[in-house]
Amino acid sequence: MAFPAPVWLAVQEELLAGGEPEEDCGSRSCFDDFTDEALFETFHLSRPCIAFITDAVRMRVKSAAFKKSQPPVDVMLMAALNYYALGTFTSAVQVKAAPASLAAVVSTVSGVIAGMSDVFISFPLTAEARTRTASKMQERCGIPGVLGVLAPAHFKIRASPYDKETFKSFINSLGYTSVVSQFICDSEGNILSVEKCCVGSTFEQELWDTSFKGREVEDDLHGPFWFIGGKGYHLSRHVLTPVPEPANESEARFNEAHGKMHQVMHGMLCSMKRRFRCLLQLGFAEEASLNKKSNIIKACSVLHNIAQKFSVPLPPAAGNNELPYPGKPYSAPAEISQAALQARQELIERNFCVPPNSRDALGSNKLKEDV
Repeated sequence: MAFPAPVWLAVQEELLAGGEPEEDCGSRSCFDDFTDEALFETFHLSRPCIAFITDAVRMRVKSAAFKKSQPPVDVMLMAALNYYALGTFTSAVQVKAAPASLAAVVSTVSGVIAGMSDVFISFPLTAEARTRTASKMQERCGIPGVLGVLAPAHFKIRASPYDKETFKSFINSLGYTSVVSQFICDSEGNILSVEKCCVGSTFEQELWDTSFKGREVEDDLHGPFWFIGGKGYHLSRHVLTPVPEPANESEARFNEAHGKMHQVMHGMLCSMKRRFRCLLQLGFAEEASLNKKSNIIKACSVLHNIAQKFSVPLPPAAGNNELPYPGKPYSAPAEISQAALQARQELIERNFCVPPNSRDALGSNKLKEDV
């Protein structure tokens, strides 16, 4: 899971022990006006999930400096969740939130929920948690010693074409304008880390090299574990990339297992964009002010993990899923560590090498099928 059970239980206990702010006690929530069906259609979340999120946001707001002139927390959250789910505001929500500025409300709530990532997006920090996470990864793909899947996530934006250099910087390798963040997820599609919000042309290796998590991992702060990375990353002591040109069956089987974990990441990102359709188009962006986009991405990541915990089903698909991002490697070949190459080869030989007698049996069976 994305956060240890004790952390989750501690949050629940704090919510129950602390109660609601005095002004909210005994009052109805604006979410009470929705039927369960309308609630899901409007916010793509279930009632228990929304109730938990509301209490968590109230607790966070209570502990922070918050303007008294702001609308009630539940009203602000209603507007933000509606925007996250649909990328716009329904008329019912607009009426309930009036006369507040909906854009300002979304910006404020996004900052609050993004700030909750310290609780709801957590890395396996103890030896026991890391071992448990790696064990589940191995069960899924057969590769031992893997803590997570590492990938860039691109989110479409609009940029001014009048500033040609800035516009060009937002164009990614698929040809559309985007911002890109770095994600790490586990074998169940829970988000373990989300960092950065850069222009779409940024190389994923650059994201990794300049990220807090990347520096921690490469400095051995998380132990001798691997992270599954795509073609845009350099093979290193901790980033495990596919074999560029498999020379034998063992390497081909390794690449297949490697690809299986990338499908988990792709599925997670597709699920996020399906539940939170604002991520399909984040609107106008400027290179100098990407913090608001970053907060929305991180807020949706927090909500994704909470929805996972509450087993909230996905809404109907609004269109076709995006194709997996192919990666953006540097044009000049990177100098790869021989120690990293050897470590990957040893991993392949230990875990993906087909014994000679197994190959003979497979060949014999194939011959019988042909006959």
